[in-house]
Amino acid sequence: MSRFVAKSIDQYHTLYKESVENPEKFWAAFAEQEFVWHKKWENTLSFDLRKPTIQWFAGGKLNITENCIDRHLTTRGNQTAILFEPNDPKDKPLHISYQELSKQVNKTANMLKALGAQKGDRICIYMPMTPELAYTVLACARIGAIHSVVFAGFSAQSLSDRINDAQCSLLVTADGGYRGQKITPLKAIVDQALISCLSIRRVLVLQRTGLKVSMKSGRDVWWHEVFAKASDACVAESMDAEDSLFILYTSGSTGKPKGMVHTCGGYMVYTNYSFRNVFQYQEGDIYWCTADIGWITGHSYILYGPLSAGATTVMFEGIPSYPDMGRFWRIIEKHKVNIFYTAPTAIRSLASGDLSWVHSHDLGSLKTLGTVGEPINLEAWQWYNEHIGQGQCPIVDTWWQTETGGIMISNLAGVSKDIPTFATLPLPGIQPCLMDEAGNEIATLEAEGRLCIQFPWPSMARTIYGNHQRFADTYYRAFEGKYFTGDGAKRDKNGNYRITGRVDDVVIVSGHNLGTAEIENAINEHPLIAESAVVGYPHPIKGHAIYAFVTLRSPKHEDASVGIKIEINSLVTSLIGPIAKPEKIQFTAGLPKTRSGKIMRRILRKIAEGNTESLGDISTLLNPDCVEQIIQGASI
Repeated sequence: MSRFVAKSIDQYHTLYKESVENPEKFWAAFAEQEFVWHKKWENTLSFDLRKPTIQWFAGGKLNITENCIDRHLTTRGNQTAILFEPNDPKDKPLHISYQELSKQVNKTANMLKALGAQKGDRICIYMPMTPELAYTVLACARIGAIHSVVFAGFSAQSLSDRINDAQCSLLVTADGGYRGQKITPLKAIVDQALISCLSIRRVLVLQRTGLKVSMKSGRDVWWHEVFAKASDACVAESMDAEDSLFILYTSGSTGKPKGMVHTCGGYMVYTNYSFRNVFQYQEGDIYWCTADIGWITGHSYILYGPLSAGATTVMFEGIPSYPDMGRFWRIIEKHKVNIFYTAPTAIRSLASGDLSWVHSHDLGSLKTLGTVGEPINLEAWQWYNEHIGQGQCPIVDTWWQTETGGIMISNLAGVSKDIPTFATLPLPGIQPCLMDEAGNEIATLEAEGRLCIQFPWPSMARTIYGNHQRFADTYYRAFEGKYFTGDGAKRDKNGNYRITGRVDDVVIVSGHNLGTAEIENAINEHPLIAESAVVGYPHPIKGHAIYAFVTLRSPKHEDASVGIKIEINSLVTSLIGPIAKPEKIQFTAGLPKTRSGKIMRRILRKIAEGNTESLGDISTLLNPDCVEQIIQGASI
């Protein structure tokens, strides 16, 4: 076992001290010990967070897939790398060994090259959760192409926005995707999206559901036809540690999604490090993260982190409630899962079902539980601990972001104490701080403020694709020389952190970051709507849900309000995706604004939460009378 994996709280403190006192030495030693490099780096770290520019292991040459696949072949070639559990429980699971994964990734890489893909090209992936999705992601990395995975629940408009922003030349999709009893017509959505995408030259289509699809001659090709001709030998492209590995889009507070760019070397080092430390992975463990690869959790903790550590990682195509509420627990029992990592939303949803779905399955193989996507509430934590962990499993409550690339603050399973609702301590190498609204660091140990990170870590995003100025303005201007997370946090007397939620205009719904401006822009496309304001409010299952305050162009349209609400949700679904639909829509005569015209979402957020006793001074608003009208409307 590596000396860099903390096995006791004393060792954690020793490693943390090392990582803070000499970060370059700490990460250089771990990177050199753990990974295969074509050429050692020239400089471990150079940075200026005021610009911001960050480089880790610059000049080092590697390929991440050699560290995720090739280096394991001699020692664990026959071990299962990916254990695929299909949507239909009647279908047989697939145990894909590291040896088989190598062949499949190489064939996929050669298939992409046969379609014209080259190093540096951006390749959009819009696929269901099948092994071919994993093969495609890894194949892009093998040939030096930059993958941009788009969650297969996004709309045609959201897909085309992401394709156009990255100027992708190749798109990989499927005829459709299974999701419980539903089939999502992915190819049909792609066809609609590509009407406005001029950069796409070829479309590769996997047959998964048997849906009848339209194939455009000269552009569209079937996966099975090209794959059959591809060789299973492919030399990995030598990449600089600072070459781009992938672009992944996350919602922004200004409407347009941000294409976060992650690079090869630092991302590889940190996802491996955080996976092994947080989950305390041991050789032979069966590990299951229930996320979709369309999100950063799937990138880091279904694929790159576990595979670089030589783990067996479970990949699940379905949903937790199909064919019944016992599906997760049946999979754990069937595959003897040891480490289980899921979202608080899933826990709350499953906790609302009958306990017989849990107790009818043997969960004795579990030794570590984890949560991701949003802070977990106390009731959900207690249910998870009692009924799934049976009081015997540590629960790692992980805080991190698309932008951070890997887990930043979390207890280490069985090593550091788990405290319900607290993410607890920063991982070695992570230096958090709390800032007040005036931009000053809060020096006292017990404190509450805005959460920043004051020193670089290897897996941090390097830029927003095509817009470095936006990257600087979004993350590094609020607090000079520090990365601003957009989250608020409390710190207790022992240095444990509790994340209190977003302080910017992003709402976390079922673990997914949704920019309020993007939803407002979609709502405002409706011809009868003058303006809208979107906020989040507490929801018993989703954590938060979307509340939309909408002003119509004319009061005479109020008679058609029921139909307009349906149209709003249809519009949001078509422009963003069903995950962004407002749970509540309230029509208002006006929205509370400052005298400069800024909508006071803080007031609307409190109204949506039902907290109307602490609105503060509203007399300075341009239109204070509208607040009482909105409160009355909200209570109807």
